[in-house]
Amino acid sequence: MTSSRLPMIAGNWKMNGLAADGLSLASGLASCFDGADSSGFEMVICPPFTLLGGIQTVINGSPIRLGAQNCHAAGKGAHTGDISTAMLADIGCSHVIVGHSERRTDCGETDADVKAKAAAVLAAGMTAIICIGETEAERDAGKTLAVVETQLAGSMPDGVTSANCVVAYEPVWAIGTGRTPSNEEVQEVHAHIRGQLTTLLGAEAANGIRLLYGGSMKPGNAADLIALPDVDGGLIGGASLTVDDFWGIAQAV
Repeated sequence: MTSSRLPMIAGNWKMNGLAADGLSLASGLASCFDGADSSGFEMVICPPFTLLGGIQTVINGSPIRLGAQNCHAAGKGAHTGDISTAMLADIGCSHVIVGHSERRTDCGETDADVKAKAAAVLAAGMTAIICIGETEAERDAGKTLAVVETQLAGSMPDGVTSANCVVAYEPVWAIGTGRTPSNEEVQEVHAHIRGQLTTLLGAEAANGIRLLYGGSMKPGNAADLIALPDVDGGLIGGASLTVDDFWGIAQAV
C-alpha cells in the first residue's frame, strides 16, 4: 500500500449469522474502536441482508461502515427476492459488493451483470466493491492476467472514481481454502490491475483506487500482504466472523 491510499478492511460475512451472533460480532468490533486510533484504515462489514438494520443500529456512532453483499441493477419493480440499491442506502449502507466469485459461479453473473449492478451502486451514492479473479484452471493455464483484465474492463461502469469504487482481486482457488498465492504473485496481479485502470481511467484515478486482496487473508499473513505496493487492504471472508481475527487483520495495517 502507499500512504496516499487509505487502507480498507472489508468483512464479507457471506451466508453466516443469525441475529444474536451477528449483533454480538458487530458490537464487539465497535467496542474495539474505544480508545483505539482508527485514522489509519477504513473498516466495512457486509452482513446478510437480514442483519443490516439491526447492525446499523449497533455500529451507529462508530467508525465502522455498513455494506451489502449484493444488489439488483434495477431501482424497483417485479424482482421477487431481490433488493435495490435505494433500499440498501435507505437502511444505512455505504458500500455494496458486486461480482463476487460466488455470485459469478453460483448465480451465473456475467461481467455485464456486474457492470450494471456497479452502475446502480454509484447512482445511489454508494461505493462499489467490484470483485474479479481467476479460477485454479485459469491460473494453471497461465491465463490469470488475461482473465482479470477482461473481467475488469467488462465490470467497470461509467463514472468510476477513487471515491466511489474499490476493486477486490480474489483468486477463486484461494477463497476459504487456506491457500494463498505468493506475495510476488499477488503483487504481480495487483500491479497489472493498476496498469489496466490507468488505461481505462487515467493515471490519477487509477493511482487513487484502492485494490483489496481477497483469498484466505488472516492475521498471520495480513501484514505482509498489505505491505505490498499495490495491495490496499483486504476483502475478508472467514476471518471476518470473529472479533479477534478481523480486528487483528485491521491492526496489521
